[in-house]
Amino acid sequence: MQCSNCKGSIHPSEARCPHCGAERVPRRVFFGEKQREFELTQEEDSFVPGHFLETEDLHSWSERGLESNRYSAALAQTLTQPVRWGGFFRRVLAFLIDFVVVIVLAIVMGMLSHIGYKVGLASHGRTITWENSMPLILILTCACVVLATSYFVVFHGMEGKTIGKWLLGLRVVGPERRSISYRQAFLRWLGTVGFGPLVISLLWVLWNPERRAWHDFLARTWVIRD
Repeated sequence: MQCSNCKGSIHPSEARCPHCGAERVPRRVFFGEKQREFELTQEEDSFVPGHFLETEDLHSWSERGLESNRYSAALAQTLTQPVRWGGFFRRVLAFLIDFVVVIVLAIVMGMLSHIGYKVGLASHGRTITWENSMPLILILTCACVVLATSYFVVFHGMEGKTIGKWLLGLRVVGPERRSISYRQAFLRWLGTVGFGPLVISLLWVLWNPERRAWHDFLARTWVIRD
């Protein structure tokens, strides 16, 4: 420790400074000092839940609540309206339109692939023959399957409508007339392809009260008219 007078070093056992002779001031120790830094302030002590929430946050929460109530009211109003099921001939016509759309897209894709394949062979001094066109045919076949699957799954998963259903005012819905998921759309497409050779699958729409085909039962979907 240091002397308070000359700043010289003092041993704790010495009562006076050996350098200047000043009396050493004893160190004072305070017991029971209140730790005020851990106390709650008056503002914190009088905290009320929701007091520090910003007005904008409360406003956004109230808007979300109103939107939820509006959605519930709209859903309830929709459920109380009479359902108009998609009929057999309307659904067949919508599927034919979608089939034509997929064929047109496949033709465009095939023409572009043919041109690219032909240019690639020409760069090596070769022309397209039946033997070297087999890889192109295999790739185009797989691409057409992917194209048709993507068309029906994506459109049904987004809004429940393909181009054909949109033109004829049809929509695919789930339970309580909710939008279907992409999983349901994929199951529905698998059912359409799997049950397609069985004509009875689509003809079942004529006898079912809700105009559901077998692939609708598989995916838990319904086709309604908007």
